[in-house]
Amino acid sequence: MSIGVWTLEEEARELRQHMGRLVVSTGGRSFLAIGGELNRWLQSVDACDGLLTIFLRHTSASLTVQENTDPDVQDDILDALDRMAPADGGWRHSLEGEDDMPAHIKTVLTGVSLQVPVVDGRLDLGTWQEVFVIEHRCGPHQRSMTLHYQGT
Repeated sequence: MSIGVWTLEEEARELRQHMGRLVVSTGGRSFLAIGGELNRWLQSVDACDGLLTIFLRHTSASLTVQENTDPDVQDDILDALDRMAPADGGWRHSLEGEDDMPAHIKTVLTGVSLQVPVVDGRLDLGTWQEVFVIEHRCGPHQRSMTLHYQGT
């Protein structure tokens, strides 16, 4: 077995950081691809090599890196999450609607923060990967994310 390890940057460069905000509109229960918007923001701050942290500022939606080719994968994940936290689960919290408490549970399972390496100014995702906001609520929402890039 061969294992290769290398350093991406050829010369030492000073680290810098940038912060930003990305706001997206979701259409209800779905996956929303945001990799293109993230890459455009990285380009706008002249990112090179580093790390992008994305923090979703909500408790009823989440972030994930997942397959970007077959939409059946996304539908299967949404269905699996519905089975784990069904709307009719007898939840105590219901002030914001019957889909709110299940959305909170789904967010606990999937998370609100990601760290993605950046190489040559772009997200260093695999061939079949994309960054998604997962909207767990049935209706459309505005979702806000804080972006933090640290690198060269």
